[in-house]
Amino acid sequence: MALSAQQIPRWFNSAKLRSLINAAQLTKCFTRPGRTLLHGFSAQPQISSDNCFLQWGFKTYKTSSLWNSSQSTSSSSQENNSTQSSLLPSVNEQSQKTQKIPSFDSELFLEELDELPPLSPMQPISEEEAIQIIADPPLPPASFTLRDYVDHSETLQKLVLLGVDLSKIEKHTEAANLLLRLDFEKDIKQMLLFLKDVGIEDNQLGAFLTKNHAIFSEDLENLKIRVAYLLSKNFSKADVAQMVRKAPFLLNFSVERLDNRLGFFQKELELSVKKTRDLVVRLPRLLTGSLEPVKENMKVYRLELGFKHNEIQHMITRIPKMLTANKRKLTETFDFVHNVMSIPHHIIVKFPQFSNRKYRI
Repeated sequence: MALSAQQIPRWFNSAKLRSLINAAQLTKCFTRPGRTLLHGFSAQPQISSDNCFLQWGFKTYKTSSLWNSSQSTSSSSQENNSTQSSLLPSVNEQSQKTQKIPSFDSELFLEELDELPPLSPMQPISEEEAIQIIADPPLPPASFTLRDYVDHSETLQKLVLLGVDLSKIEKHTEAANLLLRLDFEKDIKQMLLFLKDVGIEDNQLGAFLTKNHAIFSEDLENLKIRVAYLLSKNFSKADVAQMVRKAPFLLNFSVERLDNRLGFFQKELELSVKKTRDLVVRLPRLLTGSLEPVKENMKVYRLELGFKHNEIQHMITRIPKMLTANKRKLTETFDFVHNVMSIPHHIIVKFPQFSNRKYRI
C-alpha cells in the first residue's frame, strides 16, 4: 500500500520512536559489570534476560499498535504525543525498580567485621595510644611479706579491715600462700558467717583469725558437724562460743579426737559427766593441747606432793590450770608453802590458788 505525502513524516517519527525504545530496553537487559565484593556478590543488581526480552516484545507490540492507530488523519498528532508520554514513563518505572533493589554493601561490611580476628597483644600501636595506657605495677615474683600484695588483693584488704594481723600470718609460709589463693566472696565470706553464728563477735574475728588462720583450709561442713557434736553432748551454745573463743583451734579437731579427749578426762580423773563438761568449758585447751603435761602433773600430785585422789579431784575442779602448770614451778611453790610456811595438805586442798601465786624463795 502506498503512503501519501502526508503519512511519510508520521511513519518516520513512529519508526524513530520505536528504535529509541528498543535501544533503551537492550541497554537495561545487558547490565554493566559492577564492583566485585566478598562471596562473589556484585554491587550492581542484574535483570533476567527472559524478562528483558518479554518486556522488549511487549513494547514492540505497543509501538506497532500505535502505528496502526496513526493511520487515522483526525488524531495523528495527538496519538503521536500520547505514545511518547505513555512509553517514556514505563522506562522510568523500570529504572526506579532497578534502583530500589537493596545493596548488600552494608550487610557484607558487617559480616567482614564479625569475621575479623581479635586484636593481638603484639600488634603495634601509636605513641599516643601507648601514653594513654595505665598499667598496674607488677606483682613481685617472691616476697617475704604480705605487705607487697595487699594493694593487689581484695581478700587481704578486707582481712586487714577485720583486724587480722598479717605480720603474724606471714611467718607461716603455707598460711600466707593460702590467703593469696583465696577469694573473699567464695572462700572467706561463708566462713565468717559461720563463726558469727557460733558466737564470735565482730570485734573478735580479727584476733581469732590471726591465731587460727588454718581454719580456712577446713571444710565448712566438717566444722558444722563438730559444733553439732558438742551440742549433742549437752554443751550449750554459750558454752561452745566460750570454748571457741578461748581455744581457737578447737574446731580444727575431728569429732573422733574431741570424743577421745572427753573420755580421757572423765576416765583418768574419775569425774562425772557434768564435772567433765564444766572442766573443759573453763579450760577448753585441755581438748586441743598435748596430754603429756596432764599425765606428768597427775603423777607429781600423787607421788611427789603426796595428795590423795579425791584431793586432786577437788583441786583441779576448782583450778583447772593445775593440770597444765609447769612442773618445776609447781614443785617449788609447794615446797615453799608446805615446808617453809608449814601449811598442811588439807589447808592447801581448800585453797588451791597457791599454784597461781609467785613467791620469793
